[in-house]
Amino acid sequence: MSAKRKAGGNGNGPNKRRPKKKESDYEDEVSEESEEEAQTSSSQVEVLIPHDNMDPPSKLPDDLLATMDKTPGHMLISGMVTWDLTGKRDRKNVVKVRPNLYSFHRFTDEKYRFAASGCAAAHTILINMDRRALAFGRNPSGQLGLSDTKLCEKPTIIPTLEKLNIVQAAVGRHHSLFLTDTGTVFACGDNKSGQCGVGNTTPVITVPTLINYRGPPIVRIGCGAEFSVILDIKGNLHTFGLPEYGQLGHNTDAKYFVNANKLSFHFETSPKKVVLYIEKNKDGHVNPVDNVQIVDFACGNNHTVAIDSKKRVYSWGFGGFGRLGHAEPKDEMVPRLIKFFDVHGRGARSVYCGATFSLVVNELGVLFLFGQNKKTGEANMYPKPVQDLSGWNITDIGCANTSIVISADDTLIGWGASPTYGELGIGEFQKSSTVPKEVPKMDNMKIPQVTMGYSHTIILINTDHDGTKVKYEKMPQYAIDD
Repeated sequence: MSAKRKAGGNGNGPNKRRPKKKESDYEDEVSEESEEEAQTSSSQVEVLIPHDNMDPPSKLPDDLLATMDKTPGHMLISGMVTWDLTGKRDRKNVVKVRPNLYSFHRFTDEKYRFAASGCAAAHTILINMDRRALAFGRNPSGQLGLSDTKLCEKPTIIPTLEKLNIVQAAVGRHHSLFLTDTGTVFACGDNKSGQCGVGNTTPVITVPTLINYRGPPIVRIGCGAEFSVILDIKGNLHTFGLPEYGQLGHNTDAKYFVNANKLSFHFETSPKKVVLYIEKNKDGHVNPVDNVQIVDFACGNNHTVAIDSKKRVYSWGFGGFGRLGHAEPKDEMVPRLIKFFDVHGRGARSVYCGATFSLVVNELGVLFLFGQNKKTGEANMYPKPVQDLSGWNITDIGCANTSIVISADDTLIGWGASPTYGELGIGEFQKSSTVPKEVPKMDNMKIPQVTMGYSHTIILINTDHDGTKVKYEKMPQYAIDD
């Protein structure tokens, strides 16, 4: 006889369902007031590495530096350029609202070797032909490295790094990393979760500071929203910052209770090596994968996807919407092999991550998407080929919050469901596209580099190519009146 239970359950008042775990929304994170200035970080003491008595690092080998160099080009920009509005719903404290750029505009006449932004970012780092770093965009945490927290709308040289040769940059939500030609890394910006890797949780770092790392030279850097990943010359990954969803790959989300009502995290404030890579069978049996040498990786807001020297793919961190490609939405605390790409002839060539999705180009040039690249609707729980792009020869891909811009076969392809802010560059009338669509007026152009912020796109186009140069000169200019 089934007696119905009273609504009160076990007499403790109405049953409260536990709220479903959800990633923090961009708007919440973006508020400039740092909640409880750098939560009193658990009394853990970091050993700081003294940099004064170290020999100056030697330059990385020239052939290695040559592989890092991409084709330089002139910059075009589209999307939302009112940096203080990016990802926010209200216009509070926004001094000057600029109209969104719905098509690509020329921005500065300089040539750049490299451009970096991130799928949660409202700022951009550029590297000019002299290997000097420049920055522009939102700056509430000093992420531009210009020793203040003022918004900066024009690319401005970062004085602290002027004497160094910068070869790469990476951008998180409110922090930036810079890689020099000696394999050393500098960081600035928001450091409340230790994502600058300087050995403490000083909330704001306004000038690029050497990270607390001593090991083999670094050859690649990347940033999630509040964490950072660096790759050394031997193929080891080191991660630091927020461990909340396992995105650091250290087999823990590092949660602890400060008191009965308050949860906090043991932030990783210095680079820590990722030591374990695993493979899971269908029955849940776990085996370690030995001798993993990582060659490439990309970070989403709270997840990372990496490729090793055998073209195998690993992913870890927040698993919602299937962005890890394991056919289940579980968080992974250590790098887990994606079975789909562990087949001969299906190995991966390159990887790109957006906020809640991942893209992998395999060795045959086929593009696979897993996760969700729109606000609503179904998600791909495992890697699915993007049929609309079969046969295209992909050069570079930029991933925003939900939008994707792809440079392929001397043209540009935009793909992003509404809401978009002009970052696809497909014009004023049709602002978004749920399927990959060629960007008008961008055909027959050499586009070696694409990078995207939360709602803007930066592309570098090779004006040494005559046809590209002619088109570039006809493009509208995005001018900032002082």
